[in-house]
Amino acid sequence: MKIEAITLREIHLPLVHFFETSFGRVDERLALLVTLHCEGVDGWGECVADAGPFYSSEWFDSAWVTIRSFLAPALIGQELKEPAESASLMRKVRGHRMAKAALENAIWEAEANQKQVPLWKLLGGTRREIPCGVSIGIQDSIDQLLEKIQVELGAGYRRIKVKVKPGWDLKVLERIRGRWPDIVVSCDANSAYTMNDLEHLRKFDEFGLLMIEQPLWNDDIYYHSQLQRELRTAICLDEAIHHARHAAQAVETGACRIINIKVGRVGGFSEAKKVHDVCAAHGIPVWCGGMLESGIGRAHNIALSTLPNFSLPGDVSASRRYWKEDIIEPEVEVSPHGMIAIRDLPGSGYSVREDLIEKLTRRKETLGRG
Repeated sequence: MKIEAITLREIHLPLVHFFETSFGRVDERLALLVTLHCEGVDGWGECVADAGPFYSSEWFDSAWVTIRSFLAPALIGQELKEPAESASLMRKVRGHRMAKAALENAIWEAEANQKQVPLWKLLGGTRREIPCGVSIGIQDSIDQLLEKIQVELGAGYRRIKVKVKPGWDLKVLERIRGRWPDIVVSCDANSAYTMNDLEHLRKFDEFGLLMIEQPLWNDDIYYHSQLQRELRTAICLDEAIHHARHAAQAVETGACRIINIKVGRVGGFSEAKKVHDVCAAHGIPVWCGGMLESGIGRAHNIALSTLPNFSLPGDVSASRRYWKEDIIEPEVEVSPHGMIAIRDLPGSGYSVREDLIEKLTRRKETLGRG
């Protein structure tokens, strides 16, 4: 499969409701879409870098210029025997995993389209449906949060994840457990605490949480291993896991009991599969995290979640939770039992709404043609 050209698009998708974490609040998703043109077959990818360098050092503008100036030139004109070869071609660029993932994932989708097979099968998936959880950001009040949880439970979601930070944590969890003592609840700190908060973090054990996600520094494994020894609650690592070597370090040092795999964070499907395999070999369950993806990235998350060790409900939820109108059809839907059925159509299983994408596009650039 020869990569002939790459198109970059900047689109703005307004959220149905604001989403707030310890990093701040957003009202719209600034998305970088890539289209790889490969001998009459296209593959779509989505770069999940945020508008600013807060979740990671990558951000929208850094991803755009890195793809345009370095990654696209490394790929255009290359003939690939398999999608994983693209990772080697981009390896000379250090970091920039979200930019690399957008391109590699588009190559996997193009390969699936060319072979007329479902992407999930090409990745080695086995699940015919995946369990879904939901992530709820920090709200203006605890009562508002409880109302949102009630709505999501009514929609069938199998795990409720709430964002926490100092000042928005113990009272929130106490109110949730007071109302729903038996539901599956986890919390995500996005690195909002330090080891100086140890006594405070011990109190999280009172709430029977499935996990506490990335409580300490975003680049830390060592201190998480110290913290895990002090907590009954399972720690889940997110931001600290960039590749399979990090996963192995975390497992072997006892830094966590669960790992969240975000395909953009680890640099693409090839590395995500390696992280999955390391965790499976050590009996560490994984789940698929979300980055407010449009339907393109969401469809890729669904495909990844069919791998056998994705045994916990992920953040892959319905399109309508985020967007009034998604850029794929059909939109992603979750059953009343909190499951997403896996589609058997070639490629991602969903059609890209190019007409809507063109309306939403603020900037567009095609590399490798003309």
